[in-house]
Amino acid sequence: MGTVCESCLKDLSNTSALNELEIEKVKKIHKSPHKNRVILQPFIKIQAAWRGYSTRKKLYIQLLESPLNKIAENKLGKFNYSIETHGMIKKGPVRYPNKSIYIGEWSPKTNTREGKGIHIWHDGSRYEGYWHSDKANGKGRLIHGDGDIYEGDWKNDKAEGKGTFIHTDGTVYEGEWYNDKQHGQGLERWPDGAWYKGTYYKGFKQGYGEFFWADGSSYRGDFVQNCLEGRGTYHWPNLRTYTGMWKDNKMHGDGVFRWSDGRCYIGAYVDDLKHGKGEFRWPDGRVLKGIWKNGKQDGEAVIAFLDGQKKITYWDMGKQITINKNM
Repeated sequence: MGTVCESCLKDLSNTSALNELEIEKVKKIHKSPHKNRVILQPFIKIQAAWRGYSTRKKLYIQLLESPLNKIAENKLGKFNYSIETHGMIKKGPVRYPNKSIYIGEWSPKTNTREGKGIHIWHDGSRYEGYWHSDKANGKGRLIHGDGDIYEGDWKNDKAEGKGTFIHTDGTVYEGEWYNDKQHGQGLERWPDGAWYKGTYYKGFKQGYGEFFWADGSSYRGDFVQNCLEGRGTYHWPNLRTYTGMWKDNKMHGDGVFRWSDGRCYIGAYVDDLKHGKGEFRWPDGRVLKGIWKNGKQDGEAVIAFLDGQKKITYWDMGKQITINKNM
């Protein structure tokens, strides 16, 4: 959500250019030799003022009952102003030069947005919540023009603290924010059932976390900029597992790969392939130690049996080229 929120809530502190949509004052009735005109004139002006007031009230209602706002309220309910404010004055709607509109409370001392209020932008984006020093501060809800929603803590027009972000595709993030980005501990859920729980850093999954995919796969371990990187364990739906080092979402470094039938490889990986020294173990107790290149056995290998026997065999890129010899 980062840059979108900041652009929606950029500083609009120049209140001198505000054009307040106030009801036009009724002018004094001028004397006229025609009594009927004198009698009718105040009614005409009152009706004109009422029409202006009625039009502005309709605009106010339309702004508050926009489709995006209704969608947000269906998901989260009406915004809850949990803290009462005192000593503020109410104006509105107030139109800004950029065609955005503010409805709510103002500071009587600084004539800036302060307390409870709603700001609506021309693209349909809307912030409802608390204000301080003409910026979103405290609890608030931002509905983006594209339908994305953030509700939670704000500091100087940026998401900071704890909050919930709901994407239009159904993805939901609940957790900590800093400087308009996911930062700290959080939980992210996708419409297909996948979810991530763990650490975020400046908008990225980074540090320790747990990721569960819709197909039943799962990973517990380290992340770097949204990638599996560091040490971690991956479980496949067919019960295979890998525990070891990762880089850029690939097995890379030393690790242990286990199959559901009891087979096991312990050794080095490069770019998801066995590469370097390693050993392969079978359920019957056999152990093969050797070299792998690009996922295939290559060179000399020693096979040890459960009864203590050992044999030497040679391989060429996955193909056995000599018969086993006793050691």
